[in-house]
Amino acid sequence: MEVLKIIAPDVKLGKDVKIYNFVNLYGCEIGDETRIGTFVEIQKNVRIGKQCKIQSHTFICEGVTIEDEVMIAHGVMFINDRDPRAVNHDGSLQTEADWTCIPTLVKKGASIGSNATIMCGVTIGEGALVGAGAVVTKDVPADTVVIGNPARVLRKRSS
Repeated sequence: MEVLKIIAPDVKLGKDVKIYNFVNLYGCEIGDETRIGTFVEIQKNVRIGKQCKIQSHTFICEGVTIEDEVMIAHGVMFINDRDPRAVNHDGSLQTEADWTCIPTLVKKGASIGSNATIMCGVTIGEGALVGAGAVVTKDVPADTVVIGNPARVLRKRSS
């Protein structure tokens, strides 16, 4: 059986990184001892820290920075454009020159639950927990739990 991992030559991998099958990585940087699950795509200009866990079916787009010790559960979706379009007003297909990537930051020790959607331009604070299915549209304070659509603070996260 042929195993399908597409890891472009411009990917920077730290030591002891574990990458499962059916993964697409290009132009990104992955820190030491991080684990990347099945059916994950990580795009160019993404930085992932050390000892992170990225579970299956997750999409991490250009402009996302994930610090050390972050847990990203199954099916998490990051977004880097607030007003996406396929074509320009004149009908021509858009290129990279026609949009601006809006960065997102996930700070050390944060956790993001399954099927959460993270809009661009937000910071998820150190040690925060984003509940499963939440839609994060604004910054998440450190050490808090957020849930819902749009995500709202539920409580402080227990240590």
